[in-house]
Amino acid sequence: MLKIQNLSKSYRTENVETTALNNIEIEIKKGEFIAIMGPSGCGKSTLLNTIGMLDSPTSGHYWFNDEDVANYSEAKLANIRKHNIGFIFQSFNLIDELSVRENIELALLYHNIPSAERKERVEKVMQQVGITHRANHMPSQLSGGQQQRVAVARAVVGDQTMILADEPTGNLDTQHGHEVMEMLQELNANGKTIVMVTHSPAHAEFATRTITLLDGQVVEPALKAVS
Repeated sequence: MLKIQNLSKSYRTENVETTALNNIEIEIKKGEFIAIMGPSGCGKSTLLNTIGMLDSPTSGHYWFNDEDVANYSEAKLANIRKHNIGFIFQSFNLIDELSVRENIELALLYHNIPSAERKERVEKVMQQVGITHRANHMPSQLSGGQQQRVAVARAVVGDQTMILADEPTGNLDTQHGHEVMEMLQELNANGKTIVMVTHSPAHAEFATRTITLLDGQVVEPALKAVS
């Protein structure tokens, strides 16, 4: 599904240049569940943002569905994101003034989908993540676990093929974090490719493969044993 080759990312200020990613080499196949691990500041979020085309590499190649998108314009990248990638963030990123249903439906408004179909999709995905009973509630009326369920629903309602999750359990207690991981595992079993940044070895166990970063480089693209 994607291949990254000799990819580097640097950030430059007037006096300092910082290398966040250094000659990264990664391949991810359709249907994989990848956990990205490593210490704070090692480049995990930068790698995820690059995979999600929110950040452009300084050098190297990034093939997504056989297209080298490394030097695409922002407009072309936005179009690819819209049709292929859903995002789940640690901070939920829900809009406080919108209900659960409206937050999820918002992800479809940019796809020119008719109103009746939007409502049908939203109802279906709310049922899938177990949040239907909260459809008319506002984010402030939800627990952290419920808010993340809404965020998961929003990420998948557009039927994107790949889900990128940046510390999706970071603001949750153990029970709700486990529930979110089970949802991601079920989405993966239903065909979604998932790439997740996590600090938790227990949550990385839900993945089929773990990629470990250190100082902006891949040090352990190990395959987990298949039982």
